[in-house]
Amino acid sequence: MAKDSALRGYLLEESLAWLLRFSGYRLLVHEDQDPVELVSQGDTLRVRGRGALHQVDALGEFAFTPAFSMPVRLFLEAKFYKDRVGLEIVRNAHGVVHDVNENFMTHAGRRPRQRYQYSYALFSANGFTAEAQKYALAHQLSLVDLSGASFAWLLGAIGTTAWTLDRAQKHLGPSDPFPMTWLRTEVRKALGTAPAHLLPAVSIAEGKFKQEAAAAIASFVTALQQRSDAELLLGFPAAPFILPLAADDHHAFVAYADAQPDHAVRIRRRGSGGSAEWTLSPLGAENAYELAFKLPEHVEDWISDIAEKERGRTLEVKEQFLSAITIYRMSGGGVRAYQLRYEASSLSRG
Repeated sequence: MAKDSALRGYLLEESLAWLLRFSGYRLLVHEDQDPVELVSQGDTLRVRGRGALHQVDALGEFAFTPAFSMPVRLFLEAKFYKDRVGLEIVRNAHGVVHDVNENFMTHAGRRPRQRYQYSYALFSANGFTAEAQKYALAHQLSLVDLSGASFAWLLGAIGTTAWTLDRAQKHLGPSDPFPMTWLRTEVRKALGTAPAHLLPAVSIAEGKFKQEAAAAIASFVTALQQRSDAELLLGFPAAPFILPLAADDHHAFVAYADAQPDHAVRIRRRGSGGSAEWTLSPLGAENAYELAFKLPEHVEDWISDIAEKERGRTLEVKEQFLSAITIYRMSGGGVRAYQLRYEASSLSRG
């Protein structure tokens, strides 16, 4: 039987793959997409490491190769725990990404071979412990906290769907495993996040479970598609973390950014400590669009540590870490880069 937390985590991974559909990443689901680096074992995709094969639930390849870098691939792992994600999970992520990035060293010979830079982004519905954050910062792992108000609708839809699937399990036999491969295939087909011809041909027996599970999947997909204006953009600031940027209206953002790919923004912080959420909008045209994001909790704790210094520290973070945020986005088969610039000298303080 599948645990509720496992179902929530899986649905979150698939949701993120869909939300990132415009951010320049294509989903890798089968070894045919890269027979050298990837291995399909049954219905499971694994990535070759120097010392082992590593199972991956969601792996994306960035369509744009940054300057002075190799092609980038991103492990995407999502946790929907009731508590914060701890050190053990983050330590495991470091072990995986370290091993796959050293795989190139094990291949001898003179034949030219493609090489990739693997990165790891760990998303959590309820944040991370202080130990996990410190470890991730030291080892350049990206931790993304989705507990802000901007993602409440998504986490709510996932929770409802996981609850329904969990209840449907009572119609499975006592020794029957939860058909996770079938679930993954049905969701990816419905959302269009993977090439249909590379998805496994999976079927399950007709019956009450399939009926209830299929209805739950359909409702979940509908909930996402009704938010077709929802988009999760990845922002790359001058900082050791990435920013998940939730657009209130992605059409409005794209229209403005396409016309002005390099523009100044106003950045605001609302709330305090771990509950704080940030928004940014174009300077002088604040109603054109709004992007919302959260900063790592250890940064927020430092900002709020001394009340009389909170205002000054907020400004310091803006100037030091958020002065330039780069966003890459798929457009017409290619990748466009936008730069959002924060300049304190052009704003009234606060």
